[in-house]
Amino acid sequence: MTRILVADSSRIHTRLLAESLTREGDLKVIPFESESSGLIAAAASRDIDVLIVSSKLDDQPGRGFEILAELRSIRPDLFSIVLLDSSKDEPVLQAFRSGARGVFDKNDRPELLGKCVRSVCRGQVWANSDQLDILVRALANTPVIRATNADGVNLLSERELQVVRCLSEGLTNREIAERLSLSQHTVKNYLFRVFEKLGVSSRVELLSMTLTRSASAPASLSKRDGHSPEESDLIEDLAYAGLPAAQLALAQVFLARRSGPQDLVDAYMWYLVAIERAVKAKDFITNLLTPEQLEESKRKAATWAPMQKRADSSSSEKLQLQIKRPSSKLVGRAERNAH
Repeated sequence: MTRILVADSSRIHTRLLAESLTREGDLKVIPFESESSGLIAAAASRDIDVLIVSSKLDDQPGRGFEILAELRSIRPDLFSIVLLDSSKDEPVLQAFRSGARGVFDKNDRPELLGKCVRSVCRGQVWANSDQLDILVRALANTPVIRATNADGVNLLSERELQVVRCLSEGLTNREIAERLSLSQHTVKNYLFRVFEKLGVSSRVELLSMTLTRSASAPASLSKRDGHSPEESDLIEDLAYAGLPAAQLALAQVFLARRSGPQDLVDAYMWYLVAIERAVKAKDFITNLLTPEQLEESKRKAATWAPMQKRADSSSSEKLQLQIKRPSSKLVGRAERNAH
């Protein structure tokens, strides 16, 4: 039987959530109703398999993320799920950065939480299509950090790499400290050590030395249907996860490959799946709009259609995913925030 520790944003919410999960039958649920300071010790118990924690604890937004970050080194085998009040980009990303294997929107149907728990326990990641889209966009905009010697040995520790990744996003020392739950003094010390190890003297030198773009990846990385194996695998994973854009992209991958009759079958299958998802989304949005808003949408679509036809006629049959990379203004921001 799976043992779950639940810590929602308030005692009453914790009890209600625990009662809801207990009805699942095969889940043993333990509500945590004390101050968050004792949650780490409770979750560190080997009797706990899953921790469900709210991002907000003790009226402190982000406290749940801090708890997870500390637990990662104590219980790396512990599955964790974060309850989110918001599906904005930063809370979703912060949850997974803290070590969560799933995020659950509090506005979702409560009965889905049991399914979420079982999926996470099977080693799967739980997120809805919007949250997956946030992760994909963040992945596409995250530079690759390269800091190895001639023998390919990493020169930086994992924590130092985390600091450099934050720096690459243009974060200040204070923002890096908040994200990694460190003091600003500790962040400065990490940067000094990184400077010394890599032989650089400024943030700009550091970024220039360590950041590479996916477009300039080694030529030895083979491309398959215009995508690297990693890109194709990611598209396929997201398609199976239910993201319509990925389903359409996967259809294009099979269509472009066309190495045999089965590729055409798979391409058409994914087109059908993507269209079905799109129609359902269209019907859902239609019910939310007023007649005036519907007419405005149709007018905009009619204006856009001729431009799309011109684009289609000048483009090849094979679509390429355009992965946008961070612009150089991040480097400028890092330079301005050097102190």
